[in-house]
Amino acid sequence: MRLAESWQRAEIPGPKKALVITKPEIVAALIKRAKNPILIVGHQAAEIKIDENEFLIDYLIRLAKLSGMTVVATAHVIKEFISRGFKPDAWMPVVDIINRLQDSEWKGLDGKGPYDVVVITGIQYYLQWVMLSALKHFSSNLKTISLDRFYQPHATWSFP
Repeated sequence: MRLAESWQRAEIPGPKKALVITKPEIVAALIKRAKNPILIVGHQAAEIKIDENEFLIDYLIRLAKLSGMTVVATAHVIKEFISRGFKPDAWMPVVDIINRLQDSEWKGLDGKGPYDVVVITGIQYYLQWVMLSALKHFSSNLKTISLDRFYQPHATWSFP
């Protein structure tokens, strides 16, 4: 197993740290096995370039269409989704969706029950750190995947 280090040096994540994603197939399998996955997208998704012609948000739109995941747009990224012809399932502040995910009684945005896998990307590192910490400590049976380029020790799975 490959080890990774947090990018936020002053913070200590505790003894339980994220498993490192070594292959993209791992994420694909986790999402396929999920009963009710949700994708939370922050504003940086519209700013991060994957290659010359494509931004992270374009990849996430394809991922959402292929997987059927519920998509929550945070901040002003809703405008970027709509300009690309994609309507997310919801728009809300990131703190609000994280608070709802911690509530074991919440039936989800569609009323079909709680989410079992949360995929997070495009949110500032330090904010994602505390969001994932809250989900790690205060939600029950929730797996989290950070799709950002920096290791997030509070996630269940993260890239190194």
